[in-house]
Amino acid sequence: MAENQISASLTPANRQAVMDAIATIKDKLPFLIDLTTEERRTLPKMGDKSRAFVSKALEVATQNPDFLPRSFDVDEMRRDIELFEALYPVLLSLTQLQELVDDTYLAVGSEAFAAGLMVYNYAKASGKGTGLESMVDDMGRRFARKPRKAQSQASKV
Repeated sequence: MAENQISASLTPANRQAVMDAIATIKDKLPFLIDLTTEERRTLPKMGDKSRAFVSKALEVATQNPDFLPRSFDVDEMRRDIELFEALYPVLLSLTQLQELVDDTYLAVGSEAFAAGLMVYNYAKASGKGTGLESMVDDMGRRFARKPRKAQSQASKV
């Protein structure tokens, strides 16, 4: 068996505390929105190079509001920039946490699956006559392949 990287448990109380903390985060960020894939694709993106551009544009707009249309709201632009800057460290922190949870979830799932494969292989090899045949057959369905005829008909549909 491969090296066991994770040997831990998450108590129901700790899991609930984490879920409560996530709910608190959502509660403290009531303005969060959910964009569609199309909306995400079509929005102009502000990256590191654009941050300096937007900062300069705000300064120009603040010092020279006369050339802007009356409908242009410099204060709203300032609030958007301030929120963007305030969310940036939150985004970095949550991204790091998401990567840690993803990696841990992947590793512990891999360890569990590898252990399950070992149990299956040992039971298959030495479990005959011990009443495990039906369990081994049931576990073996995970690896069953569909007949070629069924596969080719499914791809025609």
